[in-house]
Formats: sequence, structure tokens, C-alpha cells
Amino acid sequence: MSGQFTESCRTLVETNFLKVMVNIPFAFKRLESLLFMSSVQEEFSAIKESFQTLKVASTELKNSRLFLKLLEAVLKTGNRMNDGTFRGGAQAFKLDTLLKLSDVKGTNGKTTLLHFVVQEIVRSEGIRAARTARQSQSMSNIKTEDLVEDSTHETEEYYRNLGLQVVSGLSNDLENVKKAAVIDGDSLTATVSKLGSSLSKTKQFLNNEMSSEEDSRFYTTLANFVQHAEDEITWMLEEEKRIMALVKSTIDYFQGNAGKEEGLRLFVIVRDFLIILDKACKEVRNSATMPLRTPRKETSSAASTSFESRQPSLPDVRQRIFPAIRDPRMDNSSSDDES
Repeated sequence: MSGQFTESCRTLVETNFLKVMVNIPFAFKRLESLLFMSSVQEEFSAIKESFQTLKVASTELKNSRLFLKLLEAVLKTGNRMNDGTFRGGAQAFKLDTLLKLSDVKGTNGKTTLLHFVVQEIVRSEGIRAARTARQSQSMSNIKTEDLVEDSTHETEEYYRNLGLQVVSGLSNDLENVKKAAVIDGDSLTATVSKLGSSLSKTKQFLNNEMSSEEDSRFYTTLANFVQHAEDEITWMLEEEKRIMALVKSTIDYFQGNAGKEEGLRLFVIVRDFLIILDKACKEVRNSATMPLRTPRKETSSAASTSFESRQPSLPDVRQRIFPAIRDPRMDNSSSDDES
């Protein structure tokens, strides 16, 4: 008996549930509308956050003086390596080239092209940071002898270490770029489109099938929801166009028309580059074989793996490591100290 009662109870519940559902006008469309109502706010908040991240990331990247300086250093280095070929004198390069810099090694098998680029800019960045620090101090509280004492401590090693701090800090400066790198552009666009489509279907259901039940609580609740959601989703659709146009302009800024089909890959490239850049900065900092100062003749053999920069009379140490780099100096590199 107990088994029959249990089975009968289960069947009774299922039967009654289906009977009630069938008797509700447009039951499944109602459920679909309720599901949309319950999920739209969470999805809208996530989309809004993604838009904000992309907006800030684009601004960070375009306004990053140090990132632009790194790109300039890479471009100049590439032109010097390709001097005399059809690739020399390039005005731009694809950003995914940044990810290959650590794969190009010098004749010593250890020093990479990324080490070279880092060494090219750390001294000027160190000088710039030291000058900024001095200018930020109140001159009225500093004695002349203190300035003289401070200047004696600003050695090449000091500038290098300070410059390395600045360069390795680029990852923190581009924090939102790293956040943007994890955003799936296709998924974001699909979600926006889905919300717009769901709103349209819900609105049609309200105006057509539910038009005969304007006095019902369900109709009133759904009508209020549609009115509020329509404002938000209309804004979201317009904001998507604006943000994607901003991202596109950022991609074009760095890659030209070559980046028109790249989506959000620009941010992924920069994020991955920041990882290998940080690693390269640590290696340069920990290395005792890459001095910035011009070596004396009697110690030149010990500097065979160094990247000397900004020294007009520099021996061809770096050229022995990267023979393809013909000119040991950056074009107009002296101006970097003042930038």
C-alpha cells in the first residue's frame, strides 16, 4: 500500500503541475520573460564593467609615454638591424613582434634582443626619474652641500637601477590593459546582442499576447520592467558601438589597418609582452655582465655580453653580440634624457 501511495502521490503532483501550466495563458512565454527579468541586471552589470575596463585600457595604452618609448626603441633597433635592406627605415611594425624579442639571441646565446631594448632606455629613464625627484623637493629646505652630496651618488649604476624600476613598473601602469586582455570580445558582443533580442521578444509579448490582460499584476510588473530595461539596453547598445569604436581607434593607432580584424587581441599582446618585459628587467638587474658604463680597454674582454648605450666612442661590444646592428647608438637617443 505504501508503495502504491508514493507512486500515486508523485504522479498526482506531476499531473497537477502540467495541468496548471497548460491552463496558464502563454505559460512558457511568461517563464521566458521571468527568466530574462531575473538575469538581465547581473548581465548588464558585467557588460558595463567590461565597457569601463576597455575604455580605461584604451586610454592607458595610448597615453603611456613609457610604452610608446619602448615601441620607438624596438622600431629603431629593428631598422638598425635591417639597415641596407628593403626593411630598413620602417615606420611601424606589428605589435606581436614584441613577443618575439626574447627569442632573438645574441652570439653569446644568452643576451636577447629584449635585453638590448631594455638597456637602451633604462639609463635615460633613470636620469629622468632622478631629475623629477630632485625637482619635487623643496629647494628652500635643501642646502647646497646636500645637492653636491646627492649628485655624487647618482652614478651610472644608480641611474640603471632607477631606470629599471621605472621600466619594470610599466606593468602596474597598464593594470587595466591586463584586465582587458581577459575579456572575450566575441562573447561580449554576443551577450549584448542577446539582451537586445530578449528585450525585443519580451516587448512584443507584452504588446501582443498580453494586451488583453492589462489589468493583471503580471502585465503591470512586466510593463514596468520593460520600460526600465529598454532605457538601459538602449544605452548599452549605443555604448557598445562607442566603446568598440574607441578600441578600434586604439588598434589603428598602434597597428594601422593591419589591426582591423584583431578584435581585442591588442590587449592580449600587450599583457603577454609585459610579462616577458618584467622577466627581462629582473634578468638585467641580476646580471653582472651588462654594465652600462663604457669599459676600460684593459677590462673590455669582460664586457663581451654588455649592451652599451649612448656612448659615441663605444667599442663594438654590442655589435659582436648582435652583428646585424650596425650603428651602436640610437638615432637621436640623447634627446631621450630630456623627454
